[in-house]
Amino acid sequence: MREYMRDIARAVAFLSRISVSPSFFEGYDGKLSHVSRTFPLAGLLIVVPAALTFGVLLDLKADPLMAALLTLVVQTVTTGALHEDGLSDTADGLGGGKDRDRALEIMKDSRIGTYGAAALILSFGLRGAALAALARHLPPFDCAIALLATAALSRGAMVWHWYALPPAKPDGVAASAGKPDGDAMQLALITALGLAVLLIGPVLSVAALVACLLATSAATLLATRYVQQKLSGHTGDTIGATQQICEIASLCTLVMCV
Repeated sequence: MREYMRDIARAVAFLSRISVSPSFFEGYDGKLSHVSRTFPLAGLLIVVPAALTFGVLLDLKADPLMAALLTLVVQTVTTGALHEDGLSDTADGLGGGKDRDRALEIMKDSRIGTYGAAALILSFGLRGAALAALARHLPPFDCAIALLATAALSRGAMVWHWYALPPAKPDGVAASAGKPDGDAMQLALITALGLAVLLIGPVLSVAALVACLLATSAATLLATRYVQQKLSGHTGDTIGATQQICEIASLCTLVMCV
């Protein structure tokens, strides 16, 4: 249990800008293959400030859209836009690259292109619209709980994508961090499923829970298959893009179920 808690702290440090005590990294080799098992729980903890912001603003009768956008601001600041960066780079590479090598070259470029900008606009727009729609149908803190559930599910999807594909680049960040092993992947998925059941079931319904799980699974599988066809493997950017795609899919599905 102690090592699991240390892995949670390491995952929080990796997935966000939240400061973590150096004591959690004593004797740590920097590999994420084992730490990835805690990604769903770490993702939930990372999004707590944004979820609280959402619930409090709605409880204070703030406009739903304004509350949703401010919530995304808090979430983006907390994560350092880590996953958004992956989404934009992946969109630029897959959209502008004529072949695998060119796509990977574009993804390595720090500049943002048309496809990346469009992906970011759509990501923030869809998530903001979905959160605002939830706010019009659910009590304030039920909306916050729904946001926490999607955070856990989308981080579980990241681990599956990472596990399912080989590294596209042997010298990439994802390759050097180590690939999740089967046990870590399974525990991450079980944790994501358990958190979704505990959070979505009481707030919405069993039907909403099932629909959300199906939508997230489908989004993960389709994104992974598309990346495999285009790049023959994952990168740190495609792992982040998977998180964004699955968060959008889960939020939009929940809205359609309320």
